[in-house]
Amino acid sequence: MKDLFEKCHSYTEARDLQATGFYPYFLPLEDTEGTEVIIGGHKLLMLGSNNYLGLTTHPKVRQASIDAVAKFGTSCTGSRFLNGTLALHQELEKRLAEFVGKEAALVFSTGMQVNLGTISSLIGKGEFVITDKDDHASIVDGARLAFGRMLRFRHNDMRDLDRVLAKAGDAGTLVVVDGVFSMGGDIAPLPEIVRLCQKHGARLMVDDAHSLGVLGRGRGTAAHFDVTDKVDLIMGTFSKSFASLGGFVAGDSDVIHYVQHHARSLIFSASMPAHCVTPVLAVLDIVETEPELVDRLWEVTERMRSGLKALGFNTGVSETPVIPVIIGDNDLTFMTWKALYDAGLYTNPVISPAVPEGMALLRTSYMATHTRKQIDRALKVFETVGQQMKLI
Repeated sequence: MKDLFEKCHSYTEARDLQATGFYPYFLPLEDTEGTEVIIGGHKLLMLGSNNYLGLTTHPKVRQASIDAVAKFGTSCTGSRFLNGTLALHQELEKRLAEFVGKEAALVFSTGMQVNLGTISSLIGKGEFVITDKDDHASIVDGARLAFGRMLRFRHNDMRDLDRVLAKAGDAGTLVVVDGVFSMGGDIAPLPEIVRLCQKHGARLMVDDAHSLGVLGRGRGTAAHFDVTDKVDLIMGTFSKSFASLGGFVAGDSDVIHYVQHHARSLIFSASMPAHCVTPVLAVLDIVETEPELVDRLWEVTERMRSGLKALGFNTGVSETPVIPVIIGDNDLTFMTWKALYDAGLYTNPVISPAVPEGMALLRTSYMATHTRKQIDRALKVFETVGQQMKLI
């Protein structure tokens, strides 16, 4: 019999890269104050976080978590289905539903679990889930868990979506797209997707992991396009703009009720502890009362995007605070990452299969709390390294 672990023993790709000194993953952060981090005693300007509003270090958010630990302890010790539902969970669900403009919401322990549980519970035998080819892995995995069939369409290609929807025929169908795509930073064309879903009688779910706090005055992609009433399900995470851990899905109350009683990733997982719930409530307060924070995020974003383009970097079709620097070659991408790292900038190198072959890139992302001085410094380092690597 073949040894199951043989593939583990023969896997050397990561160790080979580690031996070169160009391994960029699993780097342990020793300290972080939002826009700056320390790794191995080396201070870096953070250009790779999803902390878009910079609220993980906000005093009100921090205190909300501290107070929750003091009152509720560190864990709920059970699933939402049994002993793990707090009044705080239900308060948050009500607030989230109101925030995104839906009847009801359901909170999960992670964003990954939202997509795994929601998609797999809704798509049964003989039914279809249709995904964009650039959708997040959690959407793909949720579709794989479902008993129905997954079909895919070319990224943001509406003619191809029309073709794939027609292929599903009269079967129950759910289209699932990212609102903001996490690598390219581009936005799904929701008005056209809505039109095609209505044409074919399909339902629509939007993953707003990278849209909440960013688009639509912080309320997401559907609000950005003013199509909230035409999007059936809105999913979001708390691990980005909302400064915590967890996620939710919002929609019509009957649909949310069904998911609540059928999503295995909810029923068989321990619930969000109180100290993860209360920071999200605090973030909602801040976003609702301080809209200038979102404006500041966009000022930072446009300053950096225009600066990178002016230097001659390829930033693709990004429209959001996720700004890729597309390099193409894997080795050159790692070398550029290391040069930026040594110069004090933290970026995220991304290669295939996370992006198409030949489209290796440095994923950069920005926060409302980045200062003008920090952005100017980052552009200067990019200019120096870009010339050194002959990228510009």
